[in-house]
Amino acid sequence: MRDLRGDVKRTLGLRLWLSGGWLTILALAALCAPLLAPKDPLMQDLFLGRMPPFWMDGAEPGYLLGTDSLGRDVLSRILYGARLALIVALVAGTLTCFVGATLGLIAGYYRGWPDRIISRFVDIWMAFPPVLFAILLIAVMGTGLLSIIIAIVIIDWTRFARVIRAEAMTQGAMDYVASAQVSGQTRFSTMLTEILPNVLPTIVVLLTLEMGIAVIVEAILSFVNLSISTDSPTWGGMISEGRTSVHQAWWVLVFPLITLFLTVLSFSQLGEGLKDRFDPVLR
Repeated sequence: MRDLRGDVKRTLGLRLWLSGGWLTILALAALCAPLLAPKDPLMQDLFLGRMPPFWMDGAEPGYLLGTDSLGRDVLSRILYGARLALIVALVAGTLTCFVGATLGLIAGYYRGWPDRIISRFVDIWMAFPPVLFAILLIAVMGTGLLSIIIAIVIIDWTRFARVIRAEAMTQGAMDYVASAQVSGQTRFSTMLTEILPNVLPTIVVLLTLEMGIAVIVEAILSFVNLSISTDSPTWGGMISEGRTSVHQAWWVLVFPLITLFLTVLSFSQLGEGLKDRFDPVLR
């Protein structure tokens, strides 16, 4: 039994280190993109269009991962695309977490009419297909970084609200909550000082998972040209362009696709690892 627990802990630790390591490297690369990018991500040279990566015949010095059909450096565009992806993940994920967790806490702890109103809103919101709803919102608000963030918050707050509501209801039935109220604390103070700290691990796990979802949503929107300017480097835009020339220049599609996959997987595994780490049974 001890060996099994030790293996589980080592597996969880490895998963956390690998996912956290990739996200740290990606964040540093995005922050230092002006220093690390070998070329200007917007610079075009049609004479260098679809040049292969450095290890293939016909490669051009200085273009480590090759070029796209317009002669733009793939590596530089991936690095600058990471900036947009991480900004969307951080800002949209945090705002979604704040809105959804706040409403979930209120509904789960206060019960009564606040719970009925919030729960009805959640049911109505979840009736809309999320991707189609996002495309509709972007079409109405217009493209741009702010529109993407607002669309993600409007769509995904229900995920936090439902889970945190259930957690708050469970915690609200505990004896320590009744003791806090008997001692003279107000209901609002009890929610902040007693309920919130105990649901915080769940909020952290949901936040990491939401960041991965935000990256996917941004990639989907940029894939259909509903993100920021089409000239700006985005992973979804690179994938969209690469699929049209996959037989002539596979690297334009494969490298941003691998980066997107590893990033979303890392956010997911980080969330799952934190969830298992906070699990009292495994602890």
